[in-house]
Amino acid sequence: MSESGQSPKHPESLGRLAESIREMKNALADRDDVVVELREASRMRLELLAQDLAPVFEETPKDSEQFDFTISSGLQPRLWIDATAHVAMGRDRRIYRFVRDTRLGRIVLAETAEMKDVADKVTRYIAERMIERERMMDGDIHPAALTVETQAAPSSTGDRWAWFLWALTFIIIGAVAGVTAVLAWLWDKLPPAIMP
Repeated sequence: MSESGQSPKHPESLGRLAESIREMKNALADRDDVVVELREASRMRLELLAQDLAPVFEETPKDSEQFDFTISSGLQPRLWIDATAHVAMGRDRRIYRFVRDTRLGRIVLAETAEMKDVADKVTRYIAERMIERERMMDGDIHPAALTVETQAAPSSTGDRWAWFLWALTFIIIGAVAGVTAVLAWLWDKLPPAIMP
């Protein structure tokens, strides 16, 4: 070691380090190129979908600010239909995922590799939103038919009572098992006068 506490610099070690740094930079550049290519492929597929949906987009009222119809940039390009619904490509970049964000989470409205199928679902979604808006403007507060059926609560009163009784039965069984376990544990600890 030198007097200053630093190791001496050897020309051959600098050459190897520089070579390693250059190799790492090349590998990172190659990886970045792949990421950019995947992003561009996703964007191109979404542009093709937007071209397929262009006649539908043209039929929507121009004065309505309800729909967006734009492709956003970023790590994952998305074709926005409105403020809550968009189409994005799946992880494999071949599957179209049409999703809608709700208060209860994200709902997948369609997931398919066929562009025509997802275009049909988007067209139906746009029609439902337009009808729903018209009905709300007319004072009708009930929403239009939903594209996706969510898991609903039991439909009839009889079903609700059956679920209630089923849950109550398990609660009672749990309480009896708990009391039995406590009594078994305390059995040796009870004073002899209490025991028969």
